[in-house]
Amino acid sequence: MVSIDATAGRAQPDTKGVNKLYFAAWRWHFYAGLYVAPFLMMLAVTGLVMLWVSATTELNGERTAVAVAGDPVAVSVQADAVLAGFPGAALTQYIEPRGPGRVALFRANVADVDTAILVNPYTAEIVDSFATDDSWYTLANQIHGDLLLGTFGDRMIEIAASFGIVLIVTGLYLWWPRGGVNWAAVLIPNLAARGRTLWKSLHQSIGFWVAVLLLVFLVSGLSWAGIWGDRFVQAWNTFPAEKWDAPLSDDIHASMNHGAENEVPWPLELAPMPMSGSLKGMAAIAGPVTIDTAVAFARSLGFDGRFQLTIPGDATGVWTISHDTMSHDGGNAMGDRTLHIDQYTGRVLVDVGFADYALYAKMMAVGIAFHEGNFGNWNLALNTVFCLSIIFLSVSGLVMWWKRRPAGALRLAAPPMPQDMPLWKGAVLITLFLSLAFPMVGLTLLAVLLFDLVLVSRIPLLRRFMT
Repeated sequence: MVSIDATAGRAQPDTKGVNKLYFAAWRWHFYAGLYVAPFLMMLAVTGLVMLWVSATTELNGERTAVAVAGDPVAVSVQADAVLAGFPGAALTQYIEPRGPGRVALFRANVADVDTAILVNPYTAEIVDSFATDDSWYTLANQIHGDLLLGTFGDRMIEIAASFGIVLIVTGLYLWWPRGGVNWAAVLIPNLAARGRTLWKSLHQSIGFWVAVLLLVFLVSGLSWAGIWGDRFVQAWNTFPAEKWDAPLSDDIHASMNHGAENEVPWPLELAPMPMSGSLKGMAAIAGPVTIDTAVAFARSLGFDGRFQLTIPGDATGVWTISHDTMSHDGGNAMGDRTLHIDQYTGRVLVDVGFADYALYAKMMAVGIAFHEGNFGNWNLALNTVFCLSIIFLSVSGLVMWWKRRPAGALRLAAPPMPQDMPLWKGAVLITLFLSLAFPMVGLTLLAVLLFDLVLVSRIPLLRRFMT
């Protein structure tokens, strides 16, 4: 729950017993809200852009319709048409049409620019072409991931997402029914209230309803982050390449991603890529391995509609067939499957599906698909309402602080710091748990604690500004 002020119309509690813990939770909630709210608003807005772009136009115009005219021509004929239209281009990927009457998509390196080329599969005519990073989706995705600031932006967002968990924990504690307050007063907003009391009631109720969902979004998002994701969770859940009876290259699966787009399944991103040029693997494609025979093999696997075929990039590269919800191929995360085929022998070197993932990787496959709204209209509607709720919570937290602050005074008006707080051991244990589970939480909590105890308590001018 995003709040800069979280008293919900309560009278100022006394300073005995559990109320001191309440004051401490309120103060931490306030600090968390100051930092987290702007980031959550950014994530919600960019998330809405990506959600609706992918639902209405698709990432690269794949919903473009064409007239059905008999059977599609061979994929090699379509590929030749692309190369004829873009002399010197290097094909990198073919994406199967979503269904009859839809375009096929080729990705190619055209003058060092990753370019999407839409092709009519019935006539091999080029329908449209554009740079893949020249879209609202890509811009929103880049802001969503690192604020266009690279590693620094990634760390700032990771701190915000980690501290967002503190926001949820303290918010739930603040608003949990007690002292004669029943669940109905928490779950159902008091629309008869007016002014600041109405804002508090709406903030409280909406915050309670979306708390668990926010936690799901934060954890699934953190799994992409540079520290908690790459160094902790993703590293331990990456599929072990040692299980593959194939020579391995120095490249990892993430090398198949295009720019900011995370198209490779999460549990494979850090795994090494296999190499072509051995007799390893299982027999699959008989005869020459071409784009036509690779597509025919992919279709024989039973993929329904969209799948991706990545073309070998060099002498040791492999053909890669993939179908996963990460890339918006379908809405069933349990249907994820990635295969790598030796470009010389046609043998399958790697075949990894949902059943092969570790437990957390399975949760991520489902969680990311849910995060991106890939499970259908109900998922699209739920994520839309969720994003709008996060925006409201951020704005309402600001409004409550503005209405509570001393009029005409240049003061932050942070909640008071309790003295001689009881139950402090429990609070420390919770803090330690969050710090161990999410390192950036620990660093941030330590920084805020030092600021609060060392600077605010010792510098009169800063203390007056804070209170």
